Amino acid sequence: MSEPSYSLLGLWPIINRWKKLVGTALVLALVLSVAVALLMPNVYKSTAVFFPTNPQTTDPDRIATEGSKLELGGRTEDLDRIITIGESQPIAELMIKRFGLHEHYETGAAGDDAADDAALRKFSSNLDIVHNERDAIELTFFDEDKQLAARIANTLVQVIDSVNQQLTLENRRNVLGLYQQRFQFLNKEFETSRQKLIQARRRYGIYGLEQQSRYLAREIIEVETDLRKAEGEGDDSRKIAGLRRALRGLTRSEQGNVLNLEDYTRGVDSLNLFTARMTDLQGRLVKARGDYETADVALKGKLSSLYLVQKAYPATKKSKPIRWLIVAGSVFLTLALSIVVITLLELWRRTTRRPTSRPAL
Repeated sequence: MSEPSYSLLGLWPIINRWKKLVGTALVLALVLSVAVALLMPNVYKSTAVFFPTNPQTTDPDRIATEGSKLELGGRTEDLDRIITIGESQPIAELMIKRFGLHEHYETGAAGDDAADDAALRKFSSNLDIVHNERDAIELTFFDEDKQLAARIANTLVQVIDSVNQQLTLENRRNVLGLYQQRFQFLNKEFETSRQKLIQARRRYGIYGLEQQSRYLAREIIEVETDLRKAEGEGDDSRKIAGLRRALRGLTRSEQGNVLNLEDYTRGVDSLNLFTARMTDLQGRLVKARGDYETADVALKGKLSSLYLVQKAYPATKKSKPIRWLIVAGSVFLTLALSIVVITLLELWRRTTRRPTSRPAL
């Protein structure tokens, strides 16, 4: 005997026979779903939108040496880092403690493991951080209190920014320390070179290169001219000897003259060396001081690592629940389950009532 076939058109007679039961189920589902939907509190959401910046552009070494500008960092690693920070447990625990969410969520007293775990799960379920199609980050927080939702969202952005800065803060302090050490070293070397230059001037008696060189050359020429005239005219030998001693005093250092050609030449060479050294150190010292001051300002300025596009504002309308959808979904689901149940009951009845066929004798 062939098995009976069933179609969707055959459901109507079945539903018609069980219409009281189906109707009762639908009415109950409607009433219960309406009651549940009305009892559910309104939930509001607040969303903040921001871009992460490239942390390298806020480092004092790059600012001081390269003059880098603050750049938006749409890189994957920047986005992943921000999302990871925002979803981390320490951040959640900080926010729960700061806003007293144990009491707000009615999970119990803080410090109890079960209460802490319940508050943490509730907070995590209300937080949503996503990377949108424009390479920005949308941070959304849901809560029954729309003012609290906005405050938590904005505070979360600030905390994420602070933690993100801390990741490079130690390295930036080390860089600032290197700038300070370089400035102090150059300042010490500049002072040492300056003292050596002063000592050289005292030793060789050179204080004005141009004036002293003119004076020394003029004196040497005049004395030598007088000596040649005296020798040519046959003057007194004592006068000639005096002129010779005067000429040796002007040209040789062992004669004891403060200003003489031999010491002056050595002194000029030393002074030129120290002057060149001081000029080089002075330029490097000025640059090192400028770099240090720029890096110090950059570090103390606490440049934000996030570019905030939109603050989180209190919502003007609820986000959920969608009450009509809850009611419609409950009624539809009840209808579908009712059809399945009554269909199975009909199949069971037909199976049990089917006559058993016996072979003819």
